[in-house]
Amino acid sequence: MPRRPQALVWTAAGVVTLGFLVALEIAARHYGLPGPVSAQVREVVFLPKSGFLLYASLGLMMVVLTWRERLVAAGVAIGVDAVFLLVRWAVHADMTSGHPFGNGALWVILGCAVIAVTRRTGAERALLLKGVGLALLLVAGRKTGDTWLLITSKTRPTVLDPYVATADHALGNPSWLVGRLVRATGPVGSHLLDLVYGQLAVAAVVIAVYQLRDVAAERRFPSHHLVRTFLVIGLLGPGIYLLFPVVGPVFAYGPGATGTGGLHWAVANLWPDTPVPVAAPHPVPFDGLTPRNCMPSLHTAWATTIFVHSRKGPRALRVAGTFWLVATLTATLGFGYHYGVDLLAGVVFALTVEAALRAQARGWDRAAGRLVAYGAAVFTGLLLAYRYLPLEMARHPLLFGPLLLLATASVIYGYVRTTRRWEPAPAPLAQPEPQPEPA
Repeated sequence: MPRRPQALVWTAAGVVTLGFLVALEIAARHYGLPGPVSAQVREVVFLPKSGFLLYASLGLMMVVLTWRERLVAAGVAIGVDAVFLLVRWAVHADMTSGHPFGNGALWVILGCAVIAVTRRTGAERALLLKGVGLALLLVAGRKTGDTWLLITSKTRPTVLDPYVATADHALGNPSWLVGRLVRATGPVGSHLLDLVYGQLAVAAVVIAVYQLRDVAAERRFPSHHLVRTFLVIGLLGPGIYLLFPVVGPVFAYGPGATGTGGLHWAVANLWPDTPVPVAAPHPVPFDGLTPRNCMPSLHTAWATTIFVHSRKGPRALRVAGTFWLVATLTATLGFGYHYGVDLLAGVVFALTVEAALRAQARGWDRAAGRLVAYGAAVFTGLLLAYRYLPLEMARHPLLFGPLLLLATASVIYGYVRTTRRWEPAPAPLAQPEPQPEPA
């Protein structure tokens, strides 16, 4: 792409992103809470919500730095955090509302942005700003996600959990089954799954850092990497939450969690011991705090993309990607955060977005268009079936259960079959030159 059109694209993307953040900030302020911009600015000084995420973002930015610069950046971040910790300890500040570290990582990221503008020029400035932008986008994605969840809870007073819970009978009520299994593992299993579930973004950064390991040497980013898919899923997914508001079985049919929900809001106290009775579903009112963030399961979508992008890594990375996918699926079901049908929608959603972004990076062709169109059609069909055919699905599980699994499997098969054709063919092995026969 010529230099000027490329600059215009980046400028337009920046303006759209800024406008989106401002709109979310205004919406959050309307409900009396800080928005993504003010929440992030606050973490420059106050306790961050996730120090692990800030250091993961710093690690992502470091892919554009030399090894010497990485050591300096890490040392400065740790030093700043140590100073903050000493000052908070000296003034007896409250350190229970967040992580006692992470400010230093944010300071270094912002400092690199200043260095890029004041000390770098040309391609070097652009490369460093791209690294800073990726880091800040990862952090901003978390903040905008929190604001989106707030908006879903305030603008959707009723939820569609009875529809999804009824449709889930077609899969054998997996959340109820896995919920009992996780409870049987005791605190050890619960703590492990909670760690995996809460640090999904950190796992994504590990995969992304591996993918971007050559950026510092090549002085350019690859055309496609995990962070792109992660951000697009986080941008599109919450919009679907507004169309299909669902809170999850632990809230709609259990005691709630994370300080929201409760038995007084639940339809009935059933999860995870007693499956929902098969009856005609209807929307039910719910509180103004619990996010309507079930359909589709974005944790499943993100874990699926981590698995997909780990396939080209070394064996340890492939094993880690598989473990994170399995553990995330277990946690989403076992903690009662999602129904089984949410997970199927999340897989289809993830592979459709991934296919579209890979096609955009390499160039669209007929196979790519068919795959994305088919994935979008299956995803839409799943949502329509959950909304308008849940009773039939519950009454005929031997028919609809396999159909749901086959529809999801067909998207997986189509993705694998199509993307394999996009891989470069391996170079033929060099043939040894024939040796002259001895006289």
